[in-house]
Amino acid sequence: MAGEVDRAEERLERQRRHWDATYVAHPVMYGDGPSDPAIYAAEAFRSAAAHDVVELGAGHGRDALFFAREGFTVRALDFSSTALQQLSAAAQASAVGERVITAVHDVRAPLPLPDMSADAVFAHMLLCMALSTDQICAAVGEVHRVLRPGGVFVYTVRHTGDAHYGAGTSHGDDIYEHGGFAVHFFTRDLVTALADGWTLAEVHSFSEGELPRQLWRVTQVATP
Repeated sequence: MAGEVDRAEERLERQRRHWDATYVAHPVMYGDGPSDPAIYAAEAFRSAAAHDVVELGAGHGRDALFFAREGFTVRALDFSSTALQQLSAAAQASAVGERVITAVHDVRAPLPLPDMSADAVFAHMLLCMALSTDQICAAVGEVHRVLRPGGVFVYTVRHTGDAHYGAGTSHGDDIYEHGGFAVHFFTRDLVTALADGWTLAEVHSFSEGELPRQLWRVTQVATP
């Protein structure tokens, strides 16, 4: 068991270094425009009377900057300091720096927020990184802890219908590494399990990118 934990820790550290190097080599690698899930999420958050958004895995900030331009206060968390430096510089250049707070954070650790202190949480493909099922469940538990009752959580994940599922190097637990990036591909049962104790509002299928990647966009609401 200790050996498995050590290998998982090593794999995640390799992923952190890989992402840092990727952001250095390809600044603004996902472009300046917001993702489609972020556009959807902004409307969902506004409908829930949200004022602040916590983004997990914010990367270089295309969605965090979009939320800020839409009037939300954004706390952007990511384990890549390189990405967050790019995000902070872009926020200042876009005159929304006062609405964007960045912090280096590993999603395996508790969120640096008090209980019931956030209106909304957004995570675009963060949960399907090289995380074990137990770590994903713990992370979603943390999201529920920091959301106020009625707060909205929108997340997206690649799933087992994706063309890369089963390709590349297997790390077990439905995690496959392809092109240097390790992905935990979600089953529908895992989505259902993560909604336990929440109100599951929607599971929406969509595709993104050149492969294209096959994803689910999940919307769930925190219950008391």
